[in-house]
Amino acid sequence: MITKEQVMEKLKEVIDPEIGMNIVEMKLIKEIKIKDFDIYVKMTLTSPFCPLAAFIVEDVKQKLKSIKGVKKVNVEVVF
Repeated sequence: MITKEQVMEKLKEVIDPEIGMNIVEMKLIKEIKIKDFDIYVKMTLTSPFCPLAAFIVEDVKQKLKSIKGVKKVNVEVVF
């Protein structure tokens, strides 16, 4: 079973390249839902026009997909 703790630990590996801090420390994660083997993350960015938004979202997906058993990752960016 995938736990919220596993998800948070992986999200701590995602670093905002402009600021140099992880997205958990920056409080960018707003919601995490886990259903069976799928993970849904609702997050925000440092600004609506963040030039590295696509990079950060893709990094989140790749890190979470590396958790054993994860089949699908959905990331929604909100402001």
